Amino acid sequence: MRSWSSRRWAFAAGGSVVTALALGLPTDVIPNPVFGRPVPVTWWSVPVLVVSSILAGLLIATYVRDGESPADDPTRERVGGLGGLLTFFAIGCPVCNKLVVIALGTTGALDWFAPTQPWLAVISIALLAEALRRRLRSADRCALPSGSTSDADHEPANMSS
Repeated sequence: MRSWSSRRWAFAAGGSVVTALALGLPTDVIPNPVFGRPVPVTWWSVPVLVVSSILAGLLIATYVRDGESPADDPTRERVGGLGGLLTFFAIGCPVCNKLVVIALGTTGALDWFAPTQPWLAVISIALLAEALRRRLRSADRCALPSGSTSDADHEPANMSS
């Protein structure tokens, strides 16, 4: 990350802000007039939102090549997406989640789902960190941009013809 251009850092910052808004507004961790929640925001929701947003922004920046738009990498991992989804469930209101209420009822959501939310938060941060680690580790193995020399240009011609 030390060698990242200012363009890549700008994508990281922008990705972090967009992620924070996409996760924080509908869960009402970021107070707003559109969404509300009957259960108060937990003390750990804001730090989880901040850490998850930063990790997601850095992960988004790994898909940016200098001088081009974000790279469309067909081999990208799904770990980061799963981490983001788990963050949404972790910081969200337990009784506002219709899937949880349908599956467990309101009492079940408060008695069973709410106590698991801190664990979901830890798992989501771990998944985002692992996705970022994988992307950064594989960054040196990416294909060379077109126009640069490759090893094939330096191989001697086959003389057996």
